Amino acid sequence: MFIHLLHLGRISYAEGLAIQQQVVAARKQNRIADTLLLLEHPPVLTLGRNADRSNILANEVWLRERGIELHEINRGGDVTYHGPGQLVGYPIVDLRGDLPGKRGPHLGPVDFIRLLEEVLIRTCGEFGVMAQRIPKRTGVWTIPGGSIPERKIAALGIHVSQAVTSHGFALNVTTDLRDFQWIVPCGIADREVTSLEVEADVDHQPTMESAMNAAARNFGRVFERQILRTESVEQLLGVERR
Repeated sequence: MFIHLLHLGRISYAEGLAIQQQVVAARKQNRIADTLLLLEHPPVLTLGRNADRSNILANEVWLRERGIELHEINRGGDVTYHGPGQLVGYPIVDLRGDLPGKRGPHLGPVDFIRLLEEVLIRTCGEFGVMAQRIPKRTGVWTIPGGSIPERKIAALGIHVSQAVTSHGFALNVTTDLRDFQWIVPCGIADREVTSLEVEADVDHQPTMESAMNAAARNFGRVFERQILRTESVEQLLGVERR
């Protein structure tokens, strides 16, 4: 049992969405195994199914003048930000497969989210950053210390169609946190966001490459699968380059 890993680098949100849709279609047809796409996006705001547009604080004209796109998508959750220095993961997984914790014909979406949170908690731990879940608040959060409350370090939101997942997680690695001032992240106004770079000590400073490797490694451990690196979308889908 294995999971394909494909690192796409920094690509536009539209391109990433198109690739994700191709991979989802192939997974539904059982032409490929479960797949994890890891990538970065240029600055973009996305609105999930439950999004409240009032949580976008920046004026749309201001955003458009700076080339910052808005995308309404079918994942769960509210508004979120993607940008450079943020590791985005799109796991395309058939929930009917042999997955940890599955008790019926398929793993439930909430149980799948909990597995993704575990991946990210372990990934943060590799950089000396202790992280946790918070009941009724999907995502991964730092552990409060002294007068500093917990802060959100990773956001999650998925979509499930014909038992196959899409969308996924966004882990702030070296993200410019000032960009989150454009929104109320995930509709949560009373807590701040943070990043691995901010939380890690000087001996554990992350890079995108080290965060990507840690996330892939922990994805394999949590999902109890071997991770098989794939070099291109064409190789993954068995399509010849022209």
